[in-house]
Amino acid sequence: MVDIKYELPKEKIDTDEIFDLVFKDSSVKHGLQEFSKAILHKVKMFEKEQGRFYVKCVKRNKDIFVYDKNKKTGKPEEVIRQLWLIKLTEDYKYPLDRIEVEKSVQFGREVREKAADIVLYKEDRITPYIVFELKQPDTKKAQEQLKSYLSAEGAEGGVWSNGIEKFILYRPYPKEYVTALSDIPSVYQTWDDLFDIKKTYDELKEKFDLSFIISRLEEMVLAQAGVNVFEEVFKLIYAKLYDEDQAKNIRPNNEIHFRLYKESKKTYAIINDELFKGALNEWPDIFNPLAKIDLTPEQLQICIPFLEDVKFFGSGREELEIIDRAFEHLIAEVSKGQKGQYFTPRNVIKMCVKMLNPAQDEYIVDPACGSGGFLLHTMYWVWDNRLKTASQTAKQKYANRYLYGIDFDDNMRRISQALMLIAGDGRHNIFKRNSLDSRDWIGEQAEGARASLKAILHRFKNTKEDEENRKTYRYLNFDILMTNPPFAGEITDTGLLRQYEFAKKNGKLKQKVERHLLFIERSLDTLRPGGRMAIVLPQGVFNNTNMEWIREWFLEKARILAVVGLEGNTFKLPAPAKGTGTKTSVLFLQKWKENEEPLEDYPIFMAVSKKSGKDNSGEYIYVNGDGKRINADQGFFELHENLRLDDDLNEIAEEFVKFAKKERFEWWAK
Repeated sequence: MVDIKYELPKEKIDTDEIFDLVFKDSSVKHGLQEFSKAILHKVKMFEKEQGRFYVKCVKRNKDIFVYDKNKKTGKPEEVIRQLWLIKLTEDYKYPLDRIEVEKSVQFGREVREKAADIVLYKEDRITPYIVFELKQPDTKKAQEQLKSYLSAEGAEGGVWSNGIEKFILYRPYPKEYVTALSDIPSVYQTWDDLFDIKKTYDELKEKFDLSFIISRLEEMVLAQAGVNVFEEVFKLIYAKLYDEDQAKNIRPNNEIHFRLYKESKKTYAIINDELFKGALNEWPDIFNPLAKIDLTPEQLQICIPFLEDVKFFGSGREELEIIDRAFEHLIAEVSKGQKGQYFTPRNVIKMCVKMLNPAQDEYIVDPACGSGGFLLHTMYWVWDNRLKTASQTAKQKYANRYLYGIDFDDNMRRISQALMLIAGDGRHNIFKRNSLDSRDWIGEQAEGARASLKAILHRFKNTKEDEENRKTYRYLNFDILMTNPPFAGEITDTGLLRQYEFAKKNGKLKQKVERHLLFIERSLDTLRPGGRMAIVLPQGVFNNTNMEWIREWFLEKARILAVVGLEGNTFKLPAPAKGTGTKTSVLFLQKWKENEEPLEDYPIFMAVSKKSGKDNSGEYIYVNGDGKRINADQGFFELHENLRLDDDLNEIAEEFVKFAKKERFEWWAK
């Protein structure tokens, strides 16, 4: 073990404080998970000149500038380099005399000014062994830049790292192809040794950035493989989920099989034939039963290291939101934006769930469930507030029995199933069906959904009405409905339009009706008398003069509990995803009970959100305890350590709770 010692020119100051400055508030506590706390605290930064901070270089034994407090500029990549130098010597046990920093790299006859940040040499101290690129490059160029270094130096391996995430390339010189690995060998190992290391479930890491992983997979393999990126990522995730389930509950010593093997054909055989096929049998409604991983063994060999060390099952709630956000990125161009679907921000969902306060014996549905956010956070709410002391088995039984989701987009349906599975619901009641069209609820393909919803089917006293409803499943008895239906598009299908009051005017069928308007009518039909709901709608429904008829319809069918206007950035998404700037509000209703006369005059809770938690670019705004914005470009780490979204939706929910108790709403009067 190398003991790093040196004298500081001045009295040491608080290292975390300088990390906050150098990394622009994305401090040690919120990132740099590549390094242990012990390594982080070995970086000694000090103020050498007024307002100018330096670090003593482990290798060069000289003071290196890292931050100017007056100009608010610095070199975070230099701090990352020092962390890697310490890690190489402390964790991997390499001696300093096998390490060189800022080595000029020769490309053919040209010696470029660009230098490799760190070069680790073989035992002969002459032959380059591993090259490190630590200055954060453009993510699309990261792989190619690192490969160019490997080629120019003739090195066997390369590491790209920003201190938060890394990827490693292994190039069995002089072979031309490049393979990814999840680690580099220590001084006592060879590259071949890494293929023989067995892993256990308990060794997997719960903190990871799936967006980073997916972008690396796209860059290195999937975009060039001629495959459906969404499908192949999803297959790998489900193979991984099955492996974790088997390792945790069945295999001796909790051994993990989802890992890289030296022979690519063996890797493919384990991942596809054992794990993915096992997932097909375990969760048969996710993929076609004849599906397989559509990558070559060589392509799969590159993908596995990015996922082999992460743990999906047992992921915390913040991590689940990041997994959700990664899925949002993955299908941004595939399905949702083109159909008017947008992932509902989780702060909006939490507000709705809190205001409606679901109980442990209430049936919940989202008829346009998307990625399942309303279901997921309802489950958490009930677990935390109604089943706090219950066993995990009891919590799973609640989720299995009371939570239902429907979506016509199969990709969205599978995402919601995956998230609920990862969250720990055990199984799901999420179905691919068209909530708007009763014709889609007839026939063999609808049997699964029909069987699951049979107990919630509304029973009519009129025999003819009851018989018709048992065919179409149009009227249900859910206690709570929460949804964000698709806004875009007009329905012109006359067979579908005939099913709705909204599609008829003066006894004649309209030629077209906006999709979200039909969802309003359908949602009320899905609720039992006295049931309550929250639905996200375009602001025009509440404001436009030509929408007065629907507002009158609301008053006839239900009590309006609340209207919450959402700030304009709420549904914006960062580039390149396509969000929407459509002004929206959330409408909260309680369906009139049977034989209950609609009230003519009653108070309605009204609120307007001024802070959505997003900026004009669609980026989430996170603030620390002092209300200062924290850089949010580091995956899920901005969600930890008492950071919070800069929004006012929880405050609005709190005010509604006071209003609900004052008005003696039964779900808050208990």
